[in-house]
Amino acid sequence: MIRTWRDRLPPSGAGLPTARGRRAAGLRREELADLAGVSVDYVVRLEQGRATTPSASVVASLARALQLSTAERDHLYRLARLVPPVDGAISDHLPPGVQRVLARLGDVAVAVFAADWQLVWWNRGWAALLGDPSAAPPRLRNFARDRFPVNDGPAHLALWPVTEADRDATDAAVVSDLRRATGRFPRDRRLAALIRDLNGGNRRFAELWATGGVAAHREDHKTIDHPSVGPVAVDCDVLADGDSELKIVIMTAVPGSEDETKLRLTAIAGPPADSAPAHEHGTEPGRRSGAR
Repeated sequence: MIRTWRDRLPPSGAGLPTARGRRAAGLRREELADLAGVSVDYVVRLEQGRATTPSASVVASLARALQLSTAERDHLYRLARLVPPVDGAISDHLPPGVQRVLARLGDVAVAVFAADWQLVWWNRGWAALLGDPSAAPPRLRNFARDRFPVNDGPAHLALWPVTEADRDATDAAVVSDLRRATGRFPRDRRLAALIRDLNGGNRRFAELWATGGVAAHREDHKTIDHPSVGPVAVDCDVLADGDSELKIVIMTAVPGSEDETKLRLTAIAGPPADSAPAHEHGTEPGRRSGAR
């Protein structure tokens, strides 16, 4: 099935350039491996049925890279002898339509978060503006964990200093958004563990959680102190994707402004040399070694 799904997805549909004289209409094995963050050898073994026990994280990455529908994703989980994500749980799955929209945004700084603010996907523009989060363990790629660190833990999603127009308001909005998620996904274990960790390990979070606020976090204004181009003022807009509550976060600057010029420069230059290497599409570091 992986070969069939790979053959039907053109490179342009995955945001990849199409070279002249290309014979393969769909994705090559090398391209799928790069998008999913696994080794080419592992893709070969999967297609030949020699790798029969991929982990849930690998299956999720393959489903995103292949732009599978929810039914196809669940079928892939069952083929791997895994239980598909259950209804009522937070989903990290990106529907094909969302992926096509993201591919058309080019180098605009954009990332996708799940309902619990877990980072699911980011592009080159995001890594270039904020620093590449791929070096962090997947579990720690969470905006709320960065926002409310437990035991003064390090940030993983914004590697450069970020200033906000009203930090207190943003703190309250993020906590209120998480409380809203607990109503939407009351049995989700990952969300419950996140709330438990932050309530027990961050006083600021506990204080805001106790207020009982319920709201969605939809916009913000930030200034990123970028190491190459200096301060960049951006508008941060959060778009929600239907029932799955995926959060598409887009960073833009005022058209014609100096900040827009700086934002374009970061996209052209890519992540600075002291940032981790870019892993577009939110794949896990180390997967190219064939780790499962």
